Amino acid sequence: MTDKLDKTPSGPADAAPEQVPPDIIRAIPVRHYGRWVSAVLVVAVLGALGYAFAQGNVRWATVTDKLFDSSILTGLWHTVLISVVSMAVGLALGVLFAVMRLSKNPVTSSVAWLYIWFFRGTPVYVQLLIWFNLALIFPILNLGFYKDYMTAVMTPFLAALLGLGLNEGAYMAEIVRAGIQSVDEGQTEASHALGMTQMQTMRRVVLPQSMRVIIPPTGNEFINMLKTSSLVVAVQYQDLLRSAQDVAATSFAVMEMLFVASIWYLALTSVFSVGQYYLERRFARGSLRALPPTPLERIKSNLLSLSNWRR
Repeated sequence: MTDKLDKTPSGPADAAPEQVPPDIIRAIPVRHYGRWVSAVLVVAVLGALGYAFAQGNVRWATVTDKLFDSSILTGLWHTVLISVVSMAVGLALGVLFAVMRLSKNPVTSSVAWLYIWFFRGTPVYVQLLIWFNLALIFPILNLGFYKDYMTAVMTPFLAALLGLGLNEGAYMAEIVRAGIQSVDEGQTEASHALGMTQMQTMRRVVLPQSMRVIIPPTGNEFINMLKTSSLVVAVQYQDLLRSAQDVAATSFAVMEMLFVASIWYLALTSVFSVGQYYLERRFARGSLRALPPTPLERIKSNLLSLSNWRR
């Protein structure tokens, strides 16, 4: 019994085996072959499209020559001007009618609803034509303190501004209303408890907090405004598209001038898209634990992942 119970090692032969440290684990990144296959297919399709246009009957030398033509640059400036001013008008009207829509006064809320209903329900092209041909209904504009012919008052710029600005105000009203309603009602109650009026609460508490919700769709609306401004050719406003059409009429380079206009529209939307990204990133502070990466940071991360894949 004693021999069976005594398990104590008595010599070096009965010693515990020596533990060998495990090998160092080498992490190998997963290779996504599907991404490379899809990338190759996309590049191939783009190359085929580029080859097709290169072989087409397009005078590319005319595109490069007319890209910085003085009339084209003038039309480009007019496009930026009418877009910025119309967006400013739409934003101001949007805030006003959003507050009216949320008002407990049935008259102001009904007026705001009618405004939004009308301008969202009719095409902007039709609205531009109505403003431009308003002299057919009111030949003379008589405001009491000012009187003149409507054809002299309703210039192409004013018709374009009213058509684009009033239409944009209806969409901005819904965007601002959604942003205001995204703020917790407790913020308003706390502001009223501190003695703030309704306007002070809206200006100092509600609107600053709602900007995080308002900014993204507002940026999209402005980029859309840059493209929608091409419709002002209907009211004879000298924008980028009309300038390109005028040059095409004298040089007989119709497709080439349309390509010139498209290049400038792409440049404008690209520049303002970058500005929209950084504006959204600024207003996202405090609501996100980590801000989204900037375009440069994304490029660095993609290059780093590519170098890791090659290893």
